[in-house]
Amino acid sequence: MTQTTRPGPERDDHDLQHLVSDLFGVSSDIRYVSLLRAGRLHSRQRDGISESSSVESDRYEELFVNPALLNLAANRGNLDCGGLAWLVVRYGHFQQFILPIRDGHLSVCLELRARPEEHAEPIRQLLAAHLLEAQA
Repeated sequence: MTQTTRPGPERDDHDLQHLVSDLFGVSSDIRYVSLLRAGRLHSRQRDGISESSSVESDRYEELFVNPALLNLAANRGNLDCGGLAWLVVRYGHFQQFILPIRDGHLSVCLELRARPEEHAEPIRQLLAAHLLEAQA
């Protein structure tokens, strides 16, 4: 698996890398997992993925695009919709499931055949098991 991590506190990085690894156990439809928390990015891609985007493109998506999308959707959700639970973006080759967490977000890239709503609760439970709460 391809992995990128920005330098940061060793213990926190180690714990977050375990979470990223554990998320692949949720489904074989998971292509890529990225966690942005407190400015540190932890990402891993499953080996042998076809039609994947570049590592650099993924990095910019996690640092700029997904936070902006979450901000826009959360602003709308907080007006009178009860907030934002999660967001899905369907691209041509895959779907991106994005979940806001305290100080960042979790991004899980799924195969097109996957049903993101079926993965939401197992992912939230895994976050809680790793002592990270999804924002409601």
